[in-house]
Amino acid sequence: MQLHWLDPERLTDRDVAGAVAVLESSRQVDSPHQLSLTAGDFVTEVRHGFDGDPAAIAVVRGLPDGRDVVPTDHLAGPDAALGSGPVTAVLEVELPHRDNTHLAMVRVTVHPAIRRRGLGARLFDTAVELAGAQGRTLVVVNCWDGTAGVEFAKSMGMDRASHEVKRTQNLLSVDETGLASLASAARRHAGGYDIVRLAGRTPAEMLADIAAMAGAINDAPTDDLDIEDMVFTPDRVEAFESAQLAHHRRLYRVVARERATGELAGHTYVGVDGQRPWHATQFDTSVVREHRGRRLGLLLKAEMLRWLRDAEPNLERLETWNAASNAYMIGVNETLGYEVIAEVVGWQRHL
Repeated sequence: MQLHWLDPERLTDRDVAGAVAVLESSRQVDSPHQLSLTAGDFVTEVRHGFDGDPAAIAVVRGLPDGRDVVPTDHLAGPDAALGSGPVTAVLEVELPHRDNTHLAMVRVTVHPAIRRRGLGARLFDTAVELAGAQGRTLVVVNCWDGTAGVEFAKSMGMDRASHEVKRTQNLLSVDETGLASLASAARRHAGGYDIVRLAGRTPAEMLADIAAMAGAINDAPTDDLDIEDMVFTPDRVEAFESAQLAHHRRLYRVVARERATGELAGHTYVGVDGQRPWHATQFDTSVVREHRGRRLGLLLKAEMLRWLRDAEPNLERLETWNAASNAYMIGVNETLGYEVIAEVVGWQRHL
């Protein structure tokens, strides 16, 4: 087995192609509802991550016993002619630096054609060693429910710790009259608030207020995960936006601002894929604790849908995530017409 950690500034076409082949083949088996992966997507992920704090990523060739894998129809590709064999697996280890510096988030992806040969276990052990060397005391893994990842996590001695649900909304089927009615009803409970639209980067003069407001997401359920609150700063807001723009996502944020005080009370935040303009991702919807009970969550999301209808006429699908125990936000999403697509189980192991 040959494991090679990728240098974000010295990526080769060979490594990128091999990694994408493994990740895309696994997606087709484990999560066909996910967007397909391109080389450009992968390069951006290596360099920027989701929020400007990228994971360490390695590509693997061969098997744990040192044997090279003979290319097959499933594994053949650009690597096959290079003598060292194709990429057989990808290892990702995320070591947060802004908060939760006690944990490592690990993702092991083995090509479906060669699973159950011990490669995943070997890579998981490698990740655990790296986490320990970096002073991390907790390893966290997520996997799609109902896939081979569940049994793998159990076999690695991990404990089930969280349950999240992915939902999607078909924007082509949104009832515009019904949406307007929902927004109007919610607005009657939120008469003391103005709704503000922010496109693209957050204005410099609003960064501190946006960061303070974003901390409201820490009230969302985390089930049994041994994690700390996220720390939001203006720098973190800017880093996230830079990473999302590098992913070619157009950013839309709708904010509720209390008219009497000028305080930001809550927001909803969406990224539209510039390369797949029919698809968008919901980053966050949260309301500051002191401003809850005024249907701001529903109002904000309804106003976002109305904005996207005009700003992104090609948009068809909006995806979001919720903890399965987050009854309030699930209720809002179901009222708006979201439907369950998949579920993810989170696992943890203390070192």
